[in-house]
Parts: sequence; C-alpha cells; structure tokens
Amino acid sequence: MTLAEAYDLLRRFHKLAPFLFFNGNTFAAIGRELSLALFSDLPAGRKREVSSATAHYIAGVLDRSMMIAMVESLCDALAAFVPGSHVKTLRGGSHGVVIRVLDDGRVVWRTEAGTELIALPESLTTDD
Repeated sequence: MTLAEAYDLLRRFHKLAPFLFFNGNTFAAIGRELSLALFSDLPAGRKREVSSATAHYIAGVLDRSMMIAMVESLCDALAAFVPGSHVKTLRGGSHGVVIRVLDDGRVVWRTEAGTELIALPESLTTDD
C-alpha cells in the first residue's frame, strides 16, 4: 500500500463517521501523526505544513491532487536560491525575488510590495 492509498483509506473512514457525534477527526489526527513520523527529516515548518495538508485531505477539505502537489512541493530538496529566483513563503502568502544569499545561508528577498526580508531557506519555496 502506498502512502497516498493509506491517506485515501483514512479519508474513507473519516467519511463513514463510525463514531458517535461524528468524531471522524480521529482519522485526520492519525494521518497527521503518520506524516510527522514519515517526514521527520524535513525542517519543522515544512513538516508542519505537510501534516496539515494531509489532515485537511483526510477531513475532506482538500482534493487529492492538491494534497499531493503540496506535499511534493514541500518535500522538494531545499532549493539553492540564487539572485533573481522567484520565491514564496510556504503558505504562499508572500511572493518575491531573491536579492542575495548571505554567507550564513540566509536569503535576502524583496516582496512584491517592495519590502526587503531575510529568511531561512527552509521557510521559502520556489514560485513557479
């Protein structure tokens, strides 16, 4: 059984609502904990987002293709950002362009609004 099939099974169980008071969130919690264990080598922010995406899929909030796309993008190797790279925050709330990479690996980038920010590379992802 693949990981996606396991999430599908948990989603099916959630929809059956086998517990009193429709306590199907139990299955979302199982999926979240499974994700946290399997993706434990990701940086904390990315790991949290992967577990959230899978739990939302199991609960019926996200469709399967969106969940897969989110997990794949978060699991991509941390990009080696170079000046001019288009980036966004993990949740996609801010978009911008890398200005430079500091000696310690932090990324200086400019948002679309023109604000310069410094971020750890694991808190950003490439913007397609």
